[in-house]
Amino acid sequence: MIVGVPKETKRDEYRVALLPVGVEELVRGGHRVLVQAGAGAGSGLADEAYAACGATVVEGPEEVFSAAELVVKVKEPQPAELGLLRPGQALFTYFHFAADRALTEGFLATGATAVAYETLRDDRGRLPLLVPMSEVAGRMSIQEGAKYLEKPQMGRGILLGGVPGVAPASVLVLGAGTVGANAAKVAAGFGANIALLDTNLERLRYLDDVTPPNIDCLYSDRHTIREHLGRADLVIGSVLIPGARAPHLVERDDLKLMKPGAVIIDVAIDQGGCVATSRPTTHAEPTYLVDDIVHYCVTNMPGAVGRTSTYALCNATLPYVLELAAAGVDEAARASSAIRSAINVHRGRLVQPAVAAAFGLPCERYQP
Repeated sequence: MIVGVPKETKRDEYRVALLPVGVEELVRGGHRVLVQAGAGAGSGLADEAYAACGATVVEGPEEVFSAAELVVKVKEPQPAELGLLRPGQALFTYFHFAADRALTEGFLATGATAVAYETLRDDRGRLPLLVPMSEVAGRMSIQEGAKYLEKPQMGRGILLGGVPGVAPASVLVLGAGTVGANAAKVAAGFGANIALLDTNLERLRYLDDVTPPNIDCLYSDRHTIREHLGRADLVIGSVLIPGARAPHLVERDDLKLMKPGAVIIDVAIDQGGCVATSRPTTHAEPTYLVDDIVHYCVTNMPGAVGRTSTYALCNATLPYVLELAAAGVDEAARASSAIRSAINVHRGRLVQPAVAAAFGLPCERYQP
């Protein structure tokens, strides 16, 4: 099979979808790998490193998309890339379709197959291709939140951990999954006081046993959320419903409960955001104000730490890339329930129910 790795074109995106070792493994398996020149530069990976492992380095994305049967990316195809996709081709990347109707309809029109990182479930029901980037985003959320609490960044002028004689910041984390748990852990290390909310009592019991005493694990409901919004200096939105749009846990009127200069980091923005006033932003222009509340809603947070994120992501994705290259999409899906769960669009037909429900679109059952 011909596997293509284009350079990411989303703004401020520095990750790459395949490491040189991944190229070597594919070539050893009898596959041809096309890597666009400069694809790994943002992660500190030179074209020469790919070529040394057997890749053919090509100049532009057209050469990658026109020849590759399987294209491997990090972020959803941008408008110019949609025009390069063709019927029968497979694209393996993060899509987050439920947050973007235009992307969904645009991809359906290509006739290609979407194999989505974010809905791939292993045999234990986990989301192994979301976990590494969720770990990065969770830890980054506190790093960014600490920065934007500073007064020059329009924040309250709060030091996250306080100092002797001055109380630390209060942090509200909505969702105790991978993002939320990592955010809480880092915030606890700073010395902040954290309220970690979730509706999964078993998850809360587990985290209560293993987290430090400055993290309060609390059941999430409207009253508890509103109570802690009034106390919070920093709010981390980390709610996930796999494949579906994130629910709004913070409504527009709820911002009135918050302190002026408080900061919201909505990590759930890739799936539409869990705060009603969230809208996608970029690393170049990451924040905006609504009712004196700082909103940070960057859709590709891990892209800013490209080297760490690339290695973390590729460690998780490579086994599935090898499966897809060896068998093709349909044969791989027959053999692997994980691959099957990742297929959101098959040859131009929507087969992911959560995405269909988000936009009221027809959905077919995928049968490889």
